[in-house]
Order: sequence, then structure tokens, then C-alpha cells
Amino acid sequence: MNHRGIEFTVAKTAIPGIWQWQFRIGEQVKSGKTETKIDLLAIRRVQLRIDRELKRAAEQPEAGG
Repeated sequence: MNHRGIEFTVAKTAIPGIWQWQFRIGEQVKSGKTETKIDLLAIRRVQLRIDRELKRAAEQPEAGG
């Protein structure tokens, strides 16, 4: 799936109601789990997390090196 140009995945786990997600912004990979019985809510939570990470990245100056 794609949100604001960021590819992400959301997948069911073996545990009912638990979803695993992952996305990458630049070189940084973020992953985790969320608990909900509704697939669209799991997707929305990941989209909100992407929005937060994009905002944080925009506020921080790039570290040169």
C-alpha cells in the first residue's frame, strides 16, 4: 500500500486481532504491531504513524556526514 508516497505493509498475525506493520522513510525502517479487529482501522493507524514520522523528519534538519 502507499500513503503520501511511502510504501507500507499491514498484515494479520497468527494472533486474532493483532496486525503487524512496516514502512520505510529514507534509510529508516519503522515496524510494529497494532491491536484491532477491523482491518481498515489497522491501515489508518499506520497512515497516521507515517504522517507523524514525515512531520518529525520535516522538522529535524538532516544530519550531514
